Amino acid sequence: MGSDSPLLLAAVSLLSGLQMGYLARRVGWSRMAHKVLPPAVTGPPEFERTFRAHQNCVEFYPLFLVSMWTCGLFFNEATAAAGGLVYMIARLMYFNGYVAAGKKRLPGFFLTLAVLGALFLLAFIGIMRGILHKYFHIHLF
Repeated sequence: MGSDSPLLLAAVSLLSGLQMGYLARRVGWSRMAHKVLPPAVTGPPEFERTFRAHQNCVEFYPLFLVSMWTCGLFFNEATAAAGGLVYMIARLMYFNGYVAAGKKRLPGFFLTLAVLGALFLLAFIGIMRGILHKYFHIHLF
């Protein structure tokens, strides 16, 4: 394993995978508590909010992984990994807020969007910097 291995990105990816498993388990606990048997996805509002919060996390997960890894590989690994950790905190805020009440999801949701936007922007900057360097021999910052 070389010193240029993306260890931080891999560590945050693995940690985020564990978080996704934990959130899925929370849906299972909610199913049991509210007696909602699979494959049903409707039931008491508390269950439906838990289910929907998890589904939203699943829907955002590919965007997170792509943006974090691209940012880490083409901009800066430590910055991307730190963004990944903040993303995970934002998703937990979102999930817990949504489970409590629909409107309480918003702070976590907005923080999620901010982190994803930053990761995508930095990834784009890194890619453009690489293209300019490799194909046009222009060296920026």
